[in-house]
Amino acid sequence: MTKHYDALIIGGGHNGLTCAFYLARAGMRVRVLERRHVVGGAAVTEEFHPGFRNSTASYTVSLLRPKVIADMRLHDHGYRVVERKISNFFPLENDYLKLGGGPGRTEAEFARFSAKDAAAYPAYDAALEKVAGVLRDLSLQAPPNVGGGLAAIVAAAKQGWPMAKLDLATQRDLLAIFTKSARDFLDGWFEHDVIKTAFAFDAVVGNYAGVSTPGSAYVLLHHVFGEVNGKLGAWGHAVGGMGAITQAMAKACELQGVEISLETPVDKLLVSGGKARGVRLESGEEIVAPIVAANVGPALLYRRLVDEADLDADFRQRIKTYKTGSGTFRMNVALSELPDFSVLPGKEQAEHHTAGIIIAPGMDYMDQAFIDAQQHGWSKKPIVEITIPSTVDDSLAPPGCHVATLFCQQYDPALDWDTHREAAADGIIDTITDHAPNFKASVIARQIHSPLDLERKFGLIGGDIFHGTMGIDQLWAARPVLGHGDYRGPIKGLYMCGSGTHPGGGVTGAPGHNAAQAILADRPLIRKLLRS
Repeated sequence: MTKHYDALIIGGGHNGLTCAFYLARAGMRVRVLERRHVVGGAAVTEEFHPGFRNSTASYTVSLLRPKVIADMRLHDHGYRVVERKISNFFPLENDYLKLGGGPGRTEAEFARFSAKDAAAYPAYDAALEKVAGVLRDLSLQAPPNVGGGLAAIVAAAKQGWPMAKLDLATQRDLLAIFTKSARDFLDGWFEHDVIKTAFAFDAVVGNYAGVSTPGSAYVLLHHVFGEVNGKLGAWGHAVGGMGAITQAMAKACELQGVEISLETPVDKLLVSGGKARGVRLESGEEIVAPIVAANVGPALLYRRLVDEADLDADFRQRIKTYKTGSGTFRMNVALSELPDFSVLPGKEQAEHHTAGIIIAPGMDYMDQAFIDAQQHGWSKKPIVEITIPSTVDDSLAPPGCHVATLFCQQYDPALDWDTHREAAADGIIDTITDHAPNFKASVIARQIHSPLDLERKFGLIGGDIFHGTMGIDQLWAARPVLGHGDYRGPIKGLYMCGSGTHPGGGVTGAPGHNAAQAILADRPLIRKLLRS
């Protein structure tokens, strides 16, 4: 007999699982269709060399919303996050900078470079937290849908009121963050290049832009609205890697009756009479359901899975110009020993080995990396964040060895990466070795994910880890397209639950949560009563 489903989820990434959980908890029959052999999307843990496991793509935790963690009871299913001993470590030319590690430590580090900047830091931190608080509050609310009538006007007023109540200085900061470059924004707070660099790094994470690019300040903000174990702005490592999070989510879904199908790639959305009717798999099988929620990015969904004839002309044009491409080159390496940094020598594990180790010695260095990518395809001296999760989770590597995540910017998404991937990877290893002379010799194996590899393996068009760039034209009610910012697609019964919707990229669970609320709100009353 043919199984009947109330909803199908395209893609078993963390947002797809989150959406499926909430729908199933409300009594709906839900099936998740995942293309790969493992659930989790880009948040997976895989063995890339015998005995060495690592988070393959997504690699660190902060943005996952506490409500999602609590509702899905993830701690009951093995979710555990270990905080970094210090947040970041910046090796410089003849010095270094550490961030975090307890009250007063960051200010003391800043004072070595600028007493004025050390004094300014608490006010900067407080100002950014006020603005981050606004984003935190909005993350689990559907944006008002432009053209949605009275309901949209009421939603806009409701969401705008907290911002209207902010003091004038915070409103000015909010405006600056959404419009200015990271360089211009930070110039207003600090004088020393090293201090500004410490904060500007967040503005280029997953962002194919320079620190002088207008709008880059927003991406800086996006990376500070999270929390770990109740500590605002903190980052940590998931024990067992990022796959432990999505495996916990899958368990929560299965307890609610969700059916998860692996190696089940979707070929097309089925549409009849202007309504979604289900999907056709690449195998040719058709699965019928009145609701389809897509956890794939808008570019993949509307350019490949939806027939152009099922979209109106204006929407087709808008989605053709939807911007993707985060300029990210992602590597995992197996190491025989820890990196021995010239400015802070030692192969024995120390607090800086547990941090985000960032190779970005200066604002001009970061801008030049972007210029290189535009002119030559990739940065000759790239921006690299190194995390070594095996320093806090020894299950990831054999005794005495380690695994490291290399998250690198800037790389032109449009380049022929089949030709250049190895040379670019060599450049990354050489850049790190310039700061830690033992690094190259310590590499036992490496796993390379160029922008093209990220697209092929995880469905991230242009290698975009955020499912679409996060400029002001692709945020909030305009993500992905103005008029469809409320998770409802342009076809009745089609919904979007991935990072290409508000509040954007990162492992947040917010799009999945919000899309589920939209789906449940749209159910006919009789079905709600029958399921209640």
